[in-house]
Amino acid sequence: MFSRIQIMKSTGDYSEQIKKLKEKIETADAIIIGAGSGLSTSAGLTYSGERFMKYFADFHEKYGINDIYSGGFYPFESLEEYWAWWSRHIYYNRYADKPGKPYYDLLTLVKDKDYFILTTNVDHQFQLAGFDKTRLFYTQGDYGLWQCSKPCHQKTYDNEDTVRRMIAEQRDMRIPTELIPRCPKCGRPMTMNLRSDDTFVQDEGWYAAAKRYEDFVRRHKDLNVLYLELGVGGNTPVIIKYPFWKLTAQNPKATYSCINLGECYLPVELQKQSICIDADIGKVLEEFHQNSSNAVRSQRSIN
Repeated sequence: MFSRIQIMKSTGDYSEQIKKLKEKIETADAIIIGAGSGLSTSAGLTYSGERFMKYFADFHEKYGINDIYSGGFYPFESLEEYWAWWSRHIYYNRYADKPGKPYYDLLTLVKDKDYFILTTNVDHQFQLAGFDKTRLFYTQGDYGLWQCSKPCHQKTYDNEDTVRRMIAEQRDMRIPTELIPRCPKCGRPMTMNLRSDDTFVQDEGWYAAAKRYEDFVRRHKDLNVLYLELGVGGNTPVIIKYPFWKLTAQNPKATYSCINLGECYLPVELQKQSICIDADIGKVLEEFHQNSSNAVRSQRSIN
């Protein structure tokens, strides 16, 4: 469909692009948000550096693990140690803190619009920030869910209570053996409900969310739609980026917008329908939030 991809820092002057995006948000019939890991990174959920060392220094010292992401693939010596790692991995990225400010700023920006969110993030930040869960589709799973490691059946299980016990009771990088989660059907060890291979469980909730998203796209496909991509990298472009490009190309009324520090690019054919901003997502959303607050204060002063 597209002849070539042009790497772009942005599609124009920063201030001008902010103005254009603001206008599109205000006038769009619908906004479809595609969110990747860059949004959570901007919100403070970093997987390396100081934050990693704060919570995983012992694993770094013993195994040389340098970031949270790669640690999730490490072949630990026992299930007790595996779940000591994963309970921290889950807890500090799903339960420990409130969502970062960019999520709240984004909610303020779209809460009165007809919107839907497609995300590859698994940290549940959208729901925690107050977004309508019926307008969310988490395609890649959720840190808050477990599944059978086989899997012997297509069901997921909430893990919060057990994870909190694992955090409280682990010693020397090990959890008590009795806390190892096992499938209630076959007795095999549980595993994370995260898409990494063909054993990923797509349960009833997953399919219901997928249908709501597909219905939303279908109902709005010929309208004035803003496809707003936030922090989507190159790991899984077929989930958000490529479909957004295709949907924009098929609808002359649509606009594709990408906000991503250092990773703004698009097909040449979409330049006239696109707004690309090479900047930190949190900074851009903060600017929108401040502009909205200033407008409200100005209106109150006039009244």
